[in-house]
Amino acid sequence: MIAKAPRPGRSKTRLVPPLDAAGAAALSAAFLRDVTENIALAGRSVPLAGYVAYAPAGEEALFEGVLAPGTALMLADGNPPVPAGVNGLGRSLLHATRTLLAAGHGAACLLNADSPTLPTHFLRNAGTALATPGERVVLGPAEDGGYYLLGLKAAHAHLFQDIDWSTERVAEQTRARVRALGLELVELPPWYDVDDTASLRRLAGEIQRATSGPGASYPAPATSACLRRLGLESLLAERA
Repeated sequence: MIAKAPRPGRSKTRLVPPLDAAGAAALSAAFLRDVTENIALAGRSVPLAGYVAYAPAGEEALFEGVLAPGTALMLADGNPPVPAGVNGLGRSLLHATRTLLAAGHGAACLLNADSPTLPTHFLRNAGTALATPGERVVLGPAEDGGYYLLGLKAAHAHLFQDIDWSTERVAEQTRARVRALGLELVELPPWYDVDDTASLRRLAGEIQRATSGPGASYPAPATSACLRRLGLESLLAERA
């Protein structure tokens, strides 16, 4: 998972308001807990190991007591050379991929920290596809045109090259890079990021209507508890 440390004023700033800076950081920490617990749950049935790739260095202590047990930390930045056109988020993603593969893992699955209710079977399906022999890329497209997951078996720098990060073109540009490399593409169902007031409302409603079953959303207990503590329903009602 690619993530920032939960720090007031730096975490989930697009959710301020309706939240204040401290509340946004608390919600960020809850997201981190739920996403890492979800990875651990998927890892019971497919070969997945949980990591949080973060930046900058020196913020390790901010993750203490936040992540699911057994989740490892790794830096998502560094100074190794990268091809021209690999910038910003792409540089962090490529660095994380290289680090995971160099550690002996057979594949790297890059996941965002903005989807605490992502169905666990999406992660299982990604893990299964990456564990199957043969070269391929797994893409989990986000509803806003980005992606919530990218899985790959080799550090294909071209996948991160000249991408218009933080725009609705990211997923389609990534598909084009996969085609240019001649790789098989496995697509997961679309899902949503929680990064503005509208998606926060959607998250709250989804958690309220939560159901169980093999295809259900992850229940996100840490996020659910955090939203109750923050009094989100009242905060959203004030902005209605």
